[in-house]
Amino acid sequence: MHDSIAYSANITKGSLKLRESRIVAGLLMDKVSDAEWKDAIENQNVLQARSAATATSMAGYIRSRLEYFDRDLWKMVRDGDRTLASQSLLVCAMKHSALLRDFMDLNLRDEYRKFRPTLATSVWTEYLEGCRSRDPDMPEWFETTKNRLRSTVFQILAQAGYLSDTSARELKTVTILPELISYLHRKGENQLIRCLQLP
Repeated sequence: MHDSIAYSANITKGSLKLRESRIVAGLLMDKVSDAEWKDAIENQNVLQARSAATATSMAGYIRSRLEYFDRDLWKMVRDGDRTLASQSLLVCAMKHSALLRDFMDLNLRDEYRKFRPTLATSVWTEYLEGCRSRDPDMPEWFETTKNRLRSTVFQILAQAGYLSDTSARELKTVTILPELISYLHRKGENQLIRCLQLP
């Protein structure tokens, strides 16, 4: 389990956002200044957002995930094929969100072990009910927030290949690419490796 778990709803701000994350990873690798960052995001609208405010929010959120790691992982995001980039972004999302990380490590792992063909909505509901025992200070979320959390997490799992899609939600076997596993070993992120490798 994780020390000092603090579950939050921050993950509802976005799924893996592969295209946008490749762009943000490139900006981080280029070590752009604050002014250059602002120009790229707001003026050039490199993320192709609907407004400057949306672009700024999205870029900041993606950056907050990516900055848990370094340019070696950013390169996998920017230059890797879809599978490597998506798996690398999943690692960032898990590092950023204890809610996602523990769901994969606990409940999703259990579904694989039971050879469930699909991921039922009830699995998420039961997981949230159990979260309070690990984080007594967890917020009391409205049903709409709980649904958004489930939707985002299931979308992330589908984008990373663990689910066939967000409708049928068939559980799929995922092989984590060796270059990502090697990177995480070097960083001592054994818990994240465990969460990735299901069951």
